[in-house]
Amino acid sequence: GTDISSNQTVVTEFVLQGFSEHPGQRLPLFGCFFFLYTVALAGNAVIIAVVSYSASLHSPMYFFLCNLATMDIVCTSSVLPKVLAGLASEENTISFPGCMAQLFFLLWSLSSELLLLTVMAYDRYEAICHPLHYSSKMSPWLCRSLALGVWVVCALNASVHTGLMMRLSFCSSNVVTHFFCEIPPLLMLSCSPTLMNSIMTVLADAFYGVLNFLLTLASYGCIIASILRMRSATGRRRAFSTCSSHLLVVSVYYSAVFCAYISPASGYGPERSKVSGVLYTTLSPTLNPIIYSLRNTEVKHALKRLILHSRR
Repeated sequence: GTDISSNQTVVTEFVLQGFSEHPGQRLPLFGCFFFLYTVALAGNAVIIAVVSYSASLHSPMYFFLCNLATMDIVCTSSVLPKVLAGLASEENTISFPGCMAQLFFLLWSLSSELLLLTVMAYDRYEAICHPLHYSSKMSPWLCRSLALGVWVVCALNASVHTGLMMRLSFCSSNVVTHFFCEIPPLLMLSCSPTLMNSIMTVLADAFYGVLNFLLTLASYGCIIASILRMRSATGRRRAFSTCSSHLLVVSVYYSAVFCAYISPASGYGPERSKVSGVLYTTLSPTLNPIIYSLRNTEVKHALKRLILHSRR
């Protein structure tokens, strides 16, 4: 442990290390992040607008997609403006309350996304495996309740982790070896016991990472088995095309999350976690709307109709 004397300075702000070990790449990194952030914001806003204004897209799948797009906007906006500010200036500091706020919104949006992907997999399972009872089972009331449940449960999860982090005292170094406030690098800076934080992180990882992954996998196992049992080739093709974009999003997202959190025994590696951090806070939210709009003919048609309508 660290010996804390009475006149020890208590940390009131953190320095985000960001990408400062590559000073020559600040400009290209700034351009890259700025481009990705713009695409993520625009793409997700377009998805929300298209789904809201197109009567043909008022179905459970697109309602959940709207929620996913909102989470992506919260996720990128909690991290990227600070990253861009850090790349534009020499030193990137963040106040203690600012760091806790960033941690809360990031955990809220990331855990919501994992939980929502499971809900979306269940929705596809109902649509493909029980098509006759689908509309009665996935009623607007159930969809709204599921979405609200996801936001509330994940806000509670984020509050617990942020509350536990705020109890800790930080008094040695204040350099966060990451480009945003994340649990592992913050725990490394604490000079008070972090056992409770570690236990809660492992429990949250088990629930959000492992359990959701297995539930999503089970849904897709049933879906694929059901598709293979279909007699007509066009039916098979149609069923698979409605799932393929969701399956692609799930794959991108989980590979990023597993890269970041299911780490080897060597523990936390700053470089590796920065790369995976970019994957799930920047790349995944940027790719989601692109995957859904490019691979989905209904969204493409609705977007065309909206554009033509606005030109009149």
